[in-house]
Amino acid sequence: MKKLLSVLVALVCLQVISFAQNEPSLEFSFEIKAICEPSFTVGQTQHGERVVIPIIGGSVEGKDIKGEVLPGGADYQLVDKSKGRTELEAIYCIRTDDGVSIHVRNVGILVANEKGFYFRTVPKFEAPSDSKYNWLNDAIFVCAPEGKPDYISLKMYKVN
Repeated sequence: MKKLLSVLVALVCLQVISFAQNEPSLEFSFEIKAICEPSFTVGQTQHGERVVIPIIGGSVEGKDIKGEVLPGGADYQLVDKSKGRTELEAIYCIRTDDGVSIHVRNVGILVANEKGFYFRTVPKFEAPSDSKYNWLNDAIFVCAPEGKPDYISLKMYKVN
């Protein structure tokens, strides 16, 4: 029995090592087009200049999800003009075309550098566990945001 247990432990360890050596890849999942109102500033706080951008609507579209961005969320930013750096935290909800509400918290940074801008975020989703959108709960995503004239494009990529 001890020998069998040792063999099982060794097999599990080999699987973990093999899994750890796999290189991650990105797979496009969907795009959120968030419509925002003009920003306002809270002012200089103990953490930096706090800027708020209200989120008032938008759309969600991809192979496995389609819906709308609900009004009432916002992007809360901490701006450090001396470093050309902004920390972002957007909190909002989406509702799918079949009526499922999903909470989104998207955290990231925007940094001005010699090449232009570095602008990436990491969204976390809270979808109902018993819905067909549970896959959002069980994966890591990265986002490539891009400002457009009428909305912010948030292209979501699943890390495989």
